[in-house]
Formats: sequence, structure tokens, C-alpha cells
Amino acid sequence: MTNTTHELAQVNIARLKYPLESAELKDFVDGLDPVNAVADTADGFVWRLQGEEGNATDERAFGDEWILVNMSVWRDADALTAFMYQGRHRELMARRREFFEQVAEAMAVMWWVPAGERPTVADAEERLLHLREHGPTPYAFTLRTSFPPEPSA
Repeated sequence: MTNTTHELAQVNIARLKYPLESAELKDFVDGLDPVNAVADTADGFVWRLQGEEGNATDERAFGDEWILVNMSVWRDADALTAFMYQGRHRELMARRREFFEQVAEAMAVMWWVPAGERPTVADAEERLLHLREHGPTPYAFTLRTSFPPEPSA
């Protein structure tokens, strides 16, 4: 049964190896619009963070100019997973080590938001820090260790 009171927010951040305008990141940058177009029409897609360019490359997290933010809202984890692991997104992410630094700490987090609510980068930073400090909880979790939405009051 589909939950109609909550939607799944997700953020993943990545630390660039090179400047966004560099030749080393050309394939990544060129792939953003096609991948975003697929996301925008994917079953269960609700919303994604966008700047003036139609992507989120101008958004940063933790005050770090080298960190890119990818944040979106989905109907549920099944819809997010279906998008993540197939097609153009999968192809581009298979090359992530070419584009991004490997980081030991958690760089992705999910949480439930009331239907219609749109998270901010500050919300994402807070949830990511919570996950790093406490591990997966109903407040901030991972795809591997997820939780259902808490009942509405």
C-alpha cells in the first residue's frame, strides 16, 4: 500500500576531484541533464533540488565549494531504488570514482517528510550529521537500514 501522508527525501553529496568546468568532469557534467530528464519522468519521482541551470551544481553543503548536493523526494524507497540502479543514472554512477573523491564517512541519507514538504540543504546537512553520529535511526537512515514513516499525530 502506498503511503500518502509521507514522501521519502534523500540526499547524497560528493566531493569533486576536479573543478566542475574541467575536462576530467566533462562526461559527468554532460550526463546531468539526460539523467535528470529520466528522473523527472520516473515512476514515483516527486521533486529534486534545482538551481537556475536546471540541476543542483550551484548548491553546496557544509560550506565546501568542492561538495556537490543531489537531493530529491520520492514516493517511496522502491521508486528511488528503481531509478538508481538502472539506465543512465546507473551508467554514470558506475564511473563515480573518476569524478569524486572516496570519503570514509556517510555521504547519503534518507528521511521521511510530510507529503508536499520540500527539504532544504540545511535539513540535509542536519540529517547527514545525525546519521554519521548515531547510525541509522527513524530520523536519518540508509537504503540498507530503513524505517517506515512515523505515524502522524
